[in-house]
Amino acid sequence: MIFAVLPLESVRARFLRKTSSGRRFGRLVAPVKIGAGAYIGDDQLVLEGKEQERLAEKERSTPIVRSRLPRKSTEAWKLAMKSKTFKEGSGRAFVLILDQGEEAFKAITDFANRERIDGASITAIGAFSEAEIGWFDLAAKKYKPVKVSEQCEVLSLIGDLAKGDDGQASLHLHAVLGLQDGSCRGGHFLSGKVRPTLEVTIMETAMHLRRRKRADLGIALIDL
Repeated sequence: MIFAVLPLESVRARFLRKTSSGRRFGRLVAPVKIGAGAYIGDDQLVLEGKEQERLAEKERSTPIVRSRLPRKSTEAWKLAMKSKTFKEGSGRAFVLILDQGEEAFKAITDFANRERIDGASITAIGAFSEAEIGWFDLAAKKYKPVKVSEQCEVLSLIGDLAKGDDGQASLHLHAVLGLQDGSCRGGHFLSGKVRPTLEVTIMETAMHLRRRKRADLGIALIDL
């Protein structure tokens, strides 16, 4: 986007310059009012006209300042998610529309932290250009990642949100992804690059939820 900073001119200055450009001034039938209780006549108007002409010539000789917004700022604006907040019972309801290129898990987490949501249920539908889900290995106490390296439909993305041990939003989401041949991949949702959109609904709970790390399991679970 390009913007320009141009000199501002008053209506009176514009009139004076027009009437003083090579033509004689006509006589005024009545004095001209320029402010509360202030009037000027022909002679003063001529003097002001000459001064305004001088200032206008100076302005015309001054280069116009032009500036271009950094590309990074423009791209950031294009990728900014859209959201609306509604009152739902004793809590709030949020609708997020994620744009193409956003990473879904991070975008939802950042939004929850910004809105200070520490207890909610989450649902979403849309599509990803690629995603990563996980299968939890109890023996190893960690998730085994499963990559989906193709365009896929988000048939279901559900889960909950609680406050983690670090005081930040902690998401627990599961996803079912539909592939081109009609088959599905599903598991613990780790990440997904939105294409073309992801529609997310967050329903805040009346109860504040806390998720704590379980050393015996290697994962964090909600502690009621």
